Amino acid sequence: MCYNSVMIELLSFIYDYDYEEKLMVYKTKGTCSSAIEFEIEDGILTDIKFIGGCQGNTTGVAALAKGLPVQEVIDKLSGIQCGFRGTSCPDQLSRALKQYEENH
Repeated sequence: MCYNSVMIELLSFIYDYDYEEKLMVYKTKGTCSSAIEFEIEDGILTDIKFIGGCQGNTTGVAALAKGLPVQEVIDKLSGIQCGFRGTSCPDQLSRALKQYEENH
């Protein structure tokens, strides 16, 4: 493994960022989905993929949020709950986007 590959893997681990694909990866908590991959360009959510979870629901959320400004998605999805979990896949997406905004 070359030095660049090691650095990419190390940075990906530290920052949960896939430098080769330019996708953010957020590890969800308290939901059926295990992670959310997303990409943002110029403040617009351009790509979203939930890993796991209810396929119909997560695909629908991703389709509705794609192309919207990050803050608008946060405002719409923040606080949505799934049963008694205290969170949901949409809420986890809003948390992922909040974390992204805090770090960028």
